[in-house]
Amino acid sequence: MEASSKKPVRLRMAPSPTGYLHIGTARTTLFNWLYARHIGGVFVLRMEDTDKERSKPEYEIQLIEGLHWLGLEWDEGPDIDESGKLVSKGEYGPYRQSERTDIYKKYLEKLLSEGKAYYCYCTAEELEAQRQSMEADGVSPKYSGKCRSLTSPPSDRKSSVIRFKVAEEKVSFKDLIRGTVEFDAALMGDIVIAKDLDTPLYNFAVVVDDYEMRISHVVRGEDHIANTPKQILIQKALDFETPVYAHVPLILNSDRSKLSKRKNKASLLEYRDDGYLPEAMCNFMALLGWHPSADDREILSLEEISKEFTIERVQKAGAIFDKNKLDWINSQYIKKLSEVDLAEKLTPLLETKRGVVDKKILNKLIALERDRIKTLSEFVDATALFFELPDYGGKILTWRKSNPQEAREVLMEAIELMKGADEEFFEDKEALSNLIAPLLTKHEKGSVFWPIRVALSGSETSPDPLDIACVVGRRETVKRLEIALGKIGSAI
Repeated sequence: MEASSKKPVRLRMAPSPTGYLHIGTARTTLFNWLYARHIGGVFVLRMEDTDKERSKPEYEIQLIEGLHWLGLEWDEGPDIDESGKLVSKGEYGPYRQSERTDIYKKYLEKLLSEGKAYYCYCTAEELEAQRQSMEADGVSPKYSGKCRSLTSPPSDRKSSVIRFKVAEEKVSFKDLIRGTVEFDAALMGDIVIAKDLDTPLYNFAVVVDDYEMRISHVVRGEDHIANTPKQILIQKALDFETPVYAHVPLILNSDRSKLSKRKNKASLLEYRDDGYLPEAMCNFMALLGWHPSADDREILSLEEISKEFTIERVQKAGAIFDKNKLDWINSQYIKKLSEVDLAEKLTPLLETKRGVVDKKILNKLIALERDRIKTLSEFVDATALFFELPDYGGKILTWRKSNPQEAREVLMEAIELMKGADEEFFEDKEALSNLIAPLLTKHEKGSVFWPIRVALSGSETSPDPLDIACVVGRRETVKRLEIALGKIGSAI
């Protein structure tokens, strides 16, 4: 559904700053951003921070940092200035619910004065008794309406909540993804919309915010679909126009359970810290429930996706989170990076674990490993042996078709050849291969390369030993061979 030219299209994302930025929230934000950019609309970010106990500024900052990392910039909403202070931009703010109490209060008073909402004084014990009684009668539990007609508060009650009078009618709306959706409001009962005039709850606050901020399209997760009829009824009671809704599918684990930290990392920034690229994450998340119309391409830039993104191409079924696919997409983006750009991204990670890294060595490592790695952190792990030789037992220095004595002889001969060579030999793999060629006239290939591989890597599996030697240089190569010689001597 393309936007009407008469009414500006405004979309919003409204996360709660009560914890980490979930992958599902990030994907829904991406869909809002893509749709807004595709049709030339406005993208708004606001914070639903009415949960005073759990909402914290540090979570808001983390949410903002995560979206900035993805490259999803917003037109209006809270942001961070150069000093790290939280600020706001846009004409329909403030964009934090905690700063909009007077706005909510005005509309709550309107509903109360018009008899569309009322104070409810039922205790938790009374509500539980009502629920149990209805269940015993085989009736779907809902509020009984006990306080609906009260003209004054009971003398023995001090605390209350504000309930909205739900009309017993059918509520239907057209969802851009799911088509017509219908609910029977008679099954809901009167819903609580505020604890008091200064403490609105989600379903009321979100209706007021969307109206005041001129939101035309609400794109959100399908877990909110049950809230939609409640919000539509509140909109009608306040004479608000109903926005266009689209409920995107949930992200699921491979067993079709809801994405959780038990089976996959659920925090977006965990993937950043694990060495995934933001371009790859956006590409991967876009394909979680959406696909391009023209072909089966899987590597698409944000610009390419936004040009053809439509809500109608979002699927109804849950989207499976396939980490193998994410790893593959990330590896493709790593391969596309220039050597300079990849070195720039790797340097801070390497410096954190390895200290200052020589640029010449880093460039050699990039040439050696870039086509093998799936993440930047994997590069750091894969290249650890180039910076520090891991400990290993002397027994693994012997090839399966050889013996410790021959392995010792090979190591001694290799040390002599390496010691007598100029450093230039270690700049060229072919030159280094020619240097040790005499060993191959006396020993089988496996008898030569196996002990050298283990000596230089500390492992039975590693990159080509000559590649390792070319990276670490003559001095370190000789040092590692001499360590191996000591180990094989002890083994014998």
